[in-house]
Formats: sequence, structure tokens, C-alpha cells
Amino acid sequence: MHSSTAQKIITQIAEEIRVRPAQVESAVALLDGGATVPFIARYRKEATDGLDDTQLRELEARLSYLRELEERRAAILKSIEEQGKLTPELAAAISAAPTKQELEDLYLPYKPKRRTKGQIAREAGIEPLADKLWADPTLDPQTEAQAFVLKDKTEAGDDFTTVAAVLDGVRDILSERWAEDAALVQNLRAWLWAEGLFQSKLAAGKDENNPDIAKFRDYFDYDEPIGRVPSHRALAVFRGRQLEFLDAKLALPVPAEPATAADSKTAAHQPSLAEGRIALHLGWRHQGRAADDLLRKCVAWAWRVKLSLSIERDLFTRLREEAEKVAIKVFADNLRDLLLAAPAGPRVVMGLDPGIRTGVKVAVVDATGKLVDTATVYPHEPRRDWDGSLFTLGKLVEKHGVNLIAIGNGTASRETDKLAADLIKMAAKAERAIEKVVVSEAGASVYSASEYASKEMPDVDVSLRGAASIARRLQDPLAELVKIDPKSIGVGQYQHDVNQSELARTLDAVVEDCVNAVGVDLNTASAPLLARVSGLSNTVAQAVVRWRESNGAFRNRQELLKVTGLGAKTFEQSAGFLRIRGGDNPLDITGVHPETYPVVEQIIEKTGRPVAELMGRAEMLKTLKPELFANEKFGVITVKDILGELEKPGRDPRPDFKVARFNDGVEDLKDLREGMVLEGTVSNVAQFGAFVDLGVHQDGLVHVSQLSNKFVNDAREVVKTGDIVKVKVLEVDLARQRISLTMKLDAAVARPAGRDGAPRENRFEGAGRGQVQQARRRDEPTGQSAMAAAFAKLKR
Repeated sequence: MHSSTAQKIITQIAEEIRVRPAQVESAVALLDGGATVPFIARYRKEATDGLDDTQLRELEARLSYLRELEERRAAILKSIEEQGKLTPELAAAISAAPTKQELEDLYLPYKPKRRTKGQIAREAGIEPLADKLWADPTLDPQTEAQAFVLKDKTEAGDDFTTVAAVLDGVRDILSERWAEDAALVQNLRAWLWAEGLFQSKLAAGKDENNPDIAKFRDYFDYDEPIGRVPSHRALAVFRGRQLEFLDAKLALPVPAEPATAADSKTAAHQPSLAEGRIALHLGWRHQGRAADDLLRKCVAWAWRVKLSLSIERDLFTRLREEAEKVAIKVFADNLRDLLLAAPAGPRVVMGLDPGIRTGVKVAVVDATGKLVDTATVYPHEPRRDWDGSLFTLGKLVEKHGVNLIAIGNGTASRETDKLAADLIKMAAKAERAIEKVVVSEAGASVYSASEYASKEMPDVDVSLRGAASIARRLQDPLAELVKIDPKSIGVGQYQHDVNQSELARTLDAVVEDCVNAVGVDLNTASAPLLARVSGLSNTVAQAVVRWRESNGAFRNRQELLKVTGLGAKTFEQSAGFLRIRGGDNPLDITGVHPETYPVVEQIIEKTGRPVAELMGRAEMLKTLKPELFANEKFGVITVKDILGELEKPGRDPRPDFKVARFNDGVEDLKDLREGMVLEGTVSNVAQFGAFVDLGVHQDGLVHVSQLSNKFVNDAREVVKTGDIVKVKVLEVDLARQRISLTMKLDAAVARPAGRDGAPRENRFEGAGRGQVQQARRRDEPTGQSAMAAAFAKLKR
């Protein structure tokens, strides 16, 4: 790419992420040189002046987009130039186009395309007539068209042998010309994004009582300003349309007036708002002149035939892309929370994979995560062997010293949770303390049937592998979940409806950032975990494991260079994120990069203490001035990071593991009372609220309006999955098995809300009067509470 173009991209990115061009230039050079985002964020702060991983991810995405934009810009300029139609003004407009869409708008008139009706009319020599009538509407179209009537059909078989056909040609030429006017198209697009309505209805002939179709009931008669449609509603409508349950369209803010009797006589119609805006842009209005009826027809044709569908398609694409961005971000944020959840650490864990007829699969893993025992118990239908199940589980607890139980959250999870509660009571009588936690089992079946699982547990039944995975998720969520495709972990909404390549790219980046933020034990990490380390591919990760199996544990980081396929560049990118416990060099347990070990040697020389005595001595390390150890290669920022690592060697950035303390005597939904204050664990977070496990076999919902005394737009601003929270019970619906909660502990009982779960007094803010009335009409028959609406939304 030309240097001036590259500089233009760097300048634009710097403005967008609000940093200096020099920072962007350094980051781009490092990325182009093969450096990863985690490596640059952690070990090249000097070069980028401290750009963090979030800024670098945004920079990386924009760099890719803008480079593609410049390549397309060059191709378009070349194409138009080869046609001999590139004017200085057009070249300037193309060079200034900021987005791919605006670039394509400008290219549209010059883009090679199939033969259109407008082109056919031009080939028949009708364009001078169109120009003449447009320039002077006082001319009579019927009279002027006589001179352009052909005696016979053209060689291509096109028929312009009548005045009506010639005037249709005028219509086609003018409407096509206007539909390719980039300024007009952008004007209409911007107006309709601001004021147009996203509208959906039940598709004709569909039975609204069909259970599959009934899920979309909220969208059987729905409209909302397209520019303000929330992500989940947009994706719901698009899914309903794809399934052919819903019809969706872009509606004008005010529909056109119905035609009058007079209109029908003149074959005219009442112009719509869109047609009025086209006429305004063109600087034309109907003044009763001889050609004005024809020109009105041309304007109407430009909108109804040429522009309405293409603009609807463009805005639907924009709405979908923006909705997908939000959905992907929610998925990414929830995945990050899950991966960085507090690890239980080296504890003996029993994993329970609930099932009814097939039984509850049981796996016990020791403190290192090794599978040591399995069983299957049948406490539920049809055997209902509750006591026998407790006896089997009790023996396993006693035999292996189990002190933590992980329960999968699938079918029969609540019943199995009760079984675990009885086991804990039984163990307490024997003075053995056991804790239980409900764990997401999403993706466990995918892992169980994977090639890696069969290598890891070759002689274990597939169903029991899932129980082992559930147990390990509690010990170290990050190490276990990296074995599963992020899309199978199940913490997203509408994940199958979004752009799959963009979803995969985003989720892979999240996993990479999380793994490298925590660091990886080189001597215990699995190949899937190692493959997520900066610079290590799947092939190299497997080579590391093979070397370890052949030669024993790594004694120091330098031994990595003995691994086949792991060269100096890969070592540079990965070494700082790999940890060695009990190795030759105490620094190998820290995040200090081997390239900066000479700096540590200067610190040792200055203090007169060996590195082992320096590590963890925060009071002494804080007295050292970073400036004394900085040099041309490693500046003050790097030295500060080194001192920070020495203060807390091998620290884990994840929070400490905690288990919610459930109230005694509160074990079932019927035990709950309005006004109770309880402790629980956040089990899932959506934009509209958070679900909390209270230990009563049914999660409660804290609606977004009940998370805080201040306004909250997105529940993740306040809570994340795994948080321990205190909540008050607002409402218990035994019939529907629903619990409404609040984190505003001084809150009164919640009042009923509208169908989308928002309080009635706030939910119509910013809506037009007609929309308010329509929304209220939709709400009134239902009587749903905020809790019910949000539960229904989650199910969708």
C-alpha cells in the first residue's frame, strides 16, 4: 500500500481511538511484524505508549476495514478511469468517501451491470427527449414524443413504436438516473434511518396458536423507529422472517394518503413523503405544466420501483449488523466473565451431570484435575432411588475426600441440586464440610464427544466425561472451557443468527486475551490451553506437550527453544505468558519476560539480594526508583511492570473463589416470602436483567430497573456471571415458577409493568403518540409483570 495511504489510515485510526498517530504507527508495525495483541499490550508498552488490549483490538479491526476500503477505492478509481468517465470532481468524491457503502453509492452509475430498461431506452435514442422534458416541463410530452417514435422494433427486439412506449422510456431513464444519484440515496437513507418504522406482522396463512409461531407473538403487530430498535427485538423479527412466520418491512413515518376519485381519473396518486423528498432534492414541484404529470410519475417510479426496496435492504442490513454487534458484544462480555470466573483451585470436586431416565452421571476429580472415580445414580424417575443414590455419593465423598460439588444446570438440575443438599446435610452430621455450586454445562456434551476428550479419557464413557468436565470447570474454568469451541459455551443470545465469522473472530480474541491475562502453567497445561497462548499455534502447542511427555517437565523457559517448530520469534511472543513452578529460575513463575531478565539482574546488584529474597518483598521493592534501571531498550514503564511482578509473583488476576451462603430453611420456591433478604449467585446476565440462584431450584430475576438506585442501561454495568449478591424478594409466582428480585434493598413490592418488562411510566419515553397508544393497547390485555416478560424474552 502506498505510504501516503498508509499514513492516512494511521491518522484516521488515531483520531477514532483518541491517541497519537505515533502510537498507532508503532502498533501497526508490530502487528504487521507478527506480534499478537496480548504481547504488544503486555510487553511493548514503551513502543505504543501504553495502548491496552481493548484499544489494540479496536485498532486491529479498524486497520483491517480501512485497508480493505482503500483497496476497493483504488479498484473503483481504476475501473471508472478505464471507462474514460473519471472527472476531477468524481475522483475527489471517491477519494473522500469514508465508508464502503458511500463508495459503492458513487460507483453505482459506473458499475458494470446487466442491461436495464433505462439503458435500453437510451440505446433507442430517447435520452434527448428525457433531458428536454426535464429541462422544460412546459413542453407537451405527447407532442414531443412523436419525433422519437420508431417505425419498427430495434435489432434487440425492443418496442418503441408508440408514444406510450417512448414516454415509458423517458420514465425509465429519469428514474434510473435519480436512483443512482449518490447524494439523493444517502439523503433518503439518513432520513429513513432517523424516522422510518421497522414493521412486522404475522405472515398470511400462519396459525398464531402454533407453539413455534406463538413465540413471536410480540411481533404479530409491531412497529418501532428503525434507528432505535434494540438488538434483541431486531434479531427476533429477522429470525421470525427467516422462518416465514413474520412479514417485515420498512414503513414511512406517515403513510401516503389514499387515492381520491379524481386521482384515479388522472392515473395519478397522492405522493408519499419519500416522493416529496425526492422532488425537493431534485428542485422540482408540480405546477400544472404540460409535463408535470409525467414527471410526477417518474418521481413515483424512482421511489416505488427503484429506491424503496434497495433502501429497505440497505437499512435492514444496517439494522442487522448493528444488532449483531450488540449481540456479539454481549456474548463476548459474558464469555470473558465466565473464563475469568474465580477458580476453586486444587480441591477434590465431585461433578454431577443431571439426567432423569438415564440417571445422574457422577465423576470425581482430584486436586490436580485427574479423574479418579465415576458412577451413575438414579434418584429421579423412573427408579426414584433417592436413598441408594445418597449412599453411593456418600461413599465417594468418604473415599476421595470430596469437599466441593459441581452440578450441571441442564435437565433435572434442580432435582439434582436437592440431592446434593441432602448429601451435604448427611456429611455435616459426620462433621465433613461440603459446598455445592451450580455450573453451566453448556458445551460439555460437545467436549465429551471430541477427539481431545477421547485422548484425555480414552476408557471412560462419553456421558461420564461430561461430568468430569463439569467438575473441572469449577476447579479452573479457564483451563477447562478452552477445550470447547467458544460458540458452544452458550452464554449468548441469538448466537446462531449473527455473522458466524465475526462471532468466531471476536470470541477467539476474548479467549486469547483471557488466557494470556492469567498466564499458563507450562508443565500442566493441555494442548488446547497452550494453543491459546500468544504466538503458539495448535501444531506448536502439541509439539510442546510431546516434548514434555518425552523429556519430563520444563526446568526453565529457555528449554522451549528445544521444541521442534518453536523458534526465536515464537519464543519472544509466548515465553512471558508461560509459567514454570519450582524450576531453575524463580523468575519463570512470574510475568517478567526473559528478555528483561538483565534488568532484574541490575536490581539484584543494586539491592545485594538474590531474586528469591526480592520476590514478594513489596515494602522494599516500593523504595526502588524505576528510573535507575531504565535504559534505551526498556524504559520506566517496563521497569514498573517488572517491579509489580516481583511484588506479587505468580499472582492470578481472577477473584477469590466464594460460594453463596443460602439461608437455612429456604430450600424451595414455596419457602420464599416477599421482603426476604437473601444471598445468591448471579447465574446469567442479559441486557434486561440478571438471574440469581438462591438455592431454591429456580433462578430469580433482578430486572435492570431493580439493579441500582441510579439508571442502568445494561445489567452488565452492575453485575456479572458468578457474582455473589444480596437481593430482596419482591414477588413469587408459584404457578409460573417465577421469582422477582431487587438489589435495591429498600425497594417496595414491584408494580406491574409492560410487556417488555420496563416500568410503565418510563417505557414510552421518546415514542410518538400513536406508538404509545398502540403499545398500551398491546399491553393492557396481558397483565404481565416485568418478571414474566423478561422470562419470556430469555426463552426467545
